[in-house]
Amino acid sequence: MAGWGRSVLRYETWTLTPDREPDAEPVTFAMQCAVCDKRSVASVDFADAQSWALAHAGRNPSHHTYRELIARPWRAWRGGVAEM
Repeated sequence: MAGWGRSVLRYETWTLTPDREPDAEPVTFAMQCAVCDKRSVASVDFADAQSWALAHAGRNPSHHTYRELIARPWRAWRGGVAEM
């Protein structure tokens, strides 16, 4: 069949690891109320999120349950295990 090229498939191994490069985004923490879905602002200091949850519980005595929201940067590496 004229005009048809040849396809080449290449399979590669990828590895996913936490991004610990100097320019990586910081790990951030936030808390979300499981009752009303309000949430704290994200912070690199967990104490900020914890303080928000305690203050929110104080203002809303029936709001007992919270979710910890962690944003951790990850990096995909082609070709196996990344050098750390």
